[in-house]
Amino acid sequence: MACDRRPGARGGAGSLRALVSGLRETASDGVSVGVALGSGVFGAVGDRPRQLVPMPSFPGDLLDPAQSHGDVLIQLAGERADDVRAAVERFESAVTGWRVRWRIEGFRAGNRVEGGRGLARNPFHFTEGFGNPADEREVLDRALVRDGQGEPAWAVGGSYQVVRIIRLATELWDKDSVHEQERIIGRRRDGRWLDGAPVDEQPNYPADRRGRLTPLDSHVRLATPDRRRPAPLVRRGYGYDRGDGDTGLVFSCFQRDLAAGFETVQKRLAGEAMATYTLTTGGGYYFVPPPGDAWPAAVTTG
Repeated sequence: MACDRRPGARGGAGSLRALVSGLRETASDGVSVGVALGSGVFGAVGDRPRQLVPMPSFPGDLLDPAQSHGDVLIQLAGERADDVRAAVERFESAVTGWRVRWRIEGFRAGNRVEGGRGLARNPFHFTEGFGNPADEREVLDRALVRDGQGEPAWAVGGSYQVVRIIRLATELWDKDSVHEQERIIGRRRDGRWLDGAPVDEQPNYPADRRGRLTPLDSHVRLATPDRRRPAPLVRRGYGYDRGDGDTGLVFSCFQRDLAAGFETVQKRLAGEAMATYTLTTGGGYYFVPPPGDAWPAAVTTG
């Protein structure tokens, strides 16, 4: 969920520390919590991460302001939905200077770890997560801001997070054959490549220049046209179901550089075959601060 400061609530480092304190009170053995910062939390002062701006609308988006952006992003996750909902109630009681701007409840169907990668089945029935590195060092290399990037000193070790609430036309999708769905995605449902390459190997796109095996407008081929140079980001998706046919994906990704990561991939996806079945309605750009308690003061005083 994304939260904004309540009108008249105290600002500065004190309000952020109160928020973090409330999150710590929320945490339990079964629920983990996290916080990320939106551009609005900085106001006129503060040492803002250089790429942190409100998320723009990309071609095909229909962003609803009521479920987009926010001063801070809060994530509460656990194995049991009831535990998470109880934690949300505790958080709202503990933190009075903030109001919820938007929220969404997600789930990871078939959640598991294979070969060091977190995998899950999305609402289109495809297993996703294979594009993430299996090596923890590479995960950190893609996700964490380094020294020398021109970022504020306090932001080193943090990460840019993108959240996209994507409504999926599942009823229309399910009318297509599995063969057609796989050609739109560019993979088999279980993650294997369409040219026969195993999951943990690279497809031979140069031998398929015309897209006979893997269409040129398929999702994975547009997202990463050269598998030897994967997109410098780490992704994690959650399904959602709000009822009344509003089902979809809460897409989340982390990177040390927004322009080189998410934005480059998103621009490549213009014109993809899957666009007929997707509509991004919300989300935002956020920055996950590095571990420790020093960042609230740096964020609010510069």
